[in-house]
Amino acid sequence: MVPRADIQPGDPAPAGRDVALFELVDKVGRVAAQAGRRDLVRRLVDTRDRLRDPHVRVIVVGEFKQGKSKLVNALVNAPACPVDDDVATTVPTMVGYAPEPSATVLVQPEGESRGELRRQEIPLGELADYVSAKGNPDNVRRIVSAEVLLPREILRGGLRLVDSPGVGGLDSRSALLTLSALSSAHAVILVSDASQEYTEPEMQFLRHAMRVSPNVAAVLAKTDLYPQWRDIEAIDRGHLTKIGDIPIFSVSSDLRLMAAEQRDAELNDESGFPALVTHLRQDILERAELIHERSAVHDLASVVDQLTMALRAELTALVEPEVTPQLLVQLEEAKTRADEFRSRSSRWQVTLTDGVADLISDMEHDLRDRLRKVQREAEASIEEGDPGPIWNQITEWLDERVSAAVSETFVWTDERARWLSEQVAELFLEGEESIPSIDVADAAGVLDPVDAIADLDEGRMSAAEKIFIGVRGSYGGVLMVGLMTGLIGLPLINPLSLLAGVIVGRRAFREDMGNRLARRQAEAKNIVRRYIDEVVFQAGKQLKDRLRLVQRAARDHFGAMADELHRSFTEAVNAAKQAATVESGKREERVKQLRMQLRQIDALRAEIAPARPAPQAVSAMPAQLGTGT
Repeated sequence: MVPRADIQPGDPAPAGRDVALFELVDKVGRVAAQAGRRDLVRRLVDTRDRLRDPHVRVIVVGEFKQGKSKLVNALVNAPACPVDDDVATTVPTMVGYAPEPSATVLVQPEGESRGELRRQEIPLGELADYVSAKGNPDNVRRIVSAEVLLPREILRGGLRLVDSPGVGGLDSRSALLTLSALSSAHAVILVSDASQEYTEPEMQFLRHAMRVSPNVAAVLAKTDLYPQWRDIEAIDRGHLTKIGDIPIFSVSSDLRLMAAEQRDAELNDESGFPALVTHLRQDILERAELIHERSAVHDLASVVDQLTMALRAELTALVEPEVTPQLLVQLEEAKTRADEFRSRSSRWQVTLTDGVADLISDMEHDLRDRLRKVQREAEASIEEGDPGPIWNQITEWLDERVSAAVSETFVWTDERARWLSEQVAELFLEGEESIPSIDVADAAGVLDPVDAIADLDEGRMSAAEKIFIGVRGSYGGVLMVGLMTGLIGLPLINPLSLLAGVIVGRRAFREDMGNRLARRQAEAKNIVRRYIDEVVFQAGKQLKDRLRLVQRAARDHFGAMADELHRSFTEAVNAAKQAATVESGKREERVKQLRMQLRQIDALRAEIAPARPAPQAVSAMPAQLGTGT
């Protein structure tokens, strides 16, 4: 009996995908189960799960009140996301396909760990009470995300639209949460209305998105409200050409909804949505499907090659016993090479270990360098004037700059981690692209442990305090001049002593104000330094953990493949050795069985499209394995 990890014939095929490929995975899985190769069965189970899960996540991002929720509603022609003048989305809302409409929310139970989420079904009409700032202020309901399922044709192929919360300026700390979601998305759509051209934070966000997500598009919304939208579109196109090939679509969600209600095709064309829908279907859905299918074909080719290895080795030893010694030598050499893949001293293991260590060191330097620049700019601005009255503005600026610096480091580290994974893959198997996807750019919660920037005394004094300082400073001048003028018969308090008191008191007041300003500036610099140090400590720890996760995932992934290859060559060696002990009377019967099994596997191989070459360690089998068939 094979455990539940085998391929079950009753499992449903994936909707909207190549059913023949899914059935082929079932066939190869059953052959692997009959051969007792549970390791290959587990690999095909993962392949089958990827094919069955057709979900393609498209995240809609942008600043507050730019029309993101209405854009999603217009795409699916349904009130999936709450929309109103005083409604702002504060919880990510995913819109997907289901035969019957429904809505659920993920709730973080109070007092429990972060990973223990509770799914709660809610009436679709009450969604705004859970995902908007008006119905759920400060997220008192502890909602993590929401899911809306609708029977819409555009969603049937696996498209899932994610309406993300708006972010202020796209450069604040909340932008880190949006950026973290991009690494797990198949595509990103940045929504900006036609009231003005792109701001610098939006352009910076697009640059980050292009480095994290494989497919980025821009949408210019609310074209029906702004007659000058064509001028804004032309300006935005100019901005986009400077950072890459990003398509832009000018749309009107209101016209789209009105066209759907009136079934007016001409009005629908005027809304601009047909081009956006075509982009979603051709450039996102079909591309994601192609990647899944190529990955499945690669897994199938690798499994079939490994299943063939032992059968052909045994058949060759039975049919051509004179070449068995040479065959065993080559198989032992191949087995030794496969065993080297599993050792800690193998090139891919060394490259992975050294690469992660170097990457951690470079990441720490990059993070510190970026934050030191922010610190120097903050200290320079503090020295230019009194930080007390404008401390709120300084705090907001510092928070935005720190968030931008941390985001840039996370994106840069994610790029380096992906490059390292590709280098390891090239050393392990030529053409192997099935690399574990660990998103180092996931910056969710990075700054959560960092305490808020401390408050600073504004330095404002009441009239009584000013009078007290002036009187305290003028006392010495009045007394000194009064005693001197007393020698000529004037009283202690006279015009000269009062004038001297005013002069000395004014100087004392200025000195006191200067000392207070210096103390506030020093305190403000210390607050900035402590905040920067805390960010470096917390963000550095987060990045180190993610990079170690990359190392473990890559090690386990390629280690499992090395174990598969080693077992395949071991079984091939054992099969060739056992062929010499087969009795002559049973030899022909065994040859017939082997040839029948090979014909079955060759038939499966013929069904596999040659999307890409088979792994080098398998395709480089001894030539004698192909004889005697």
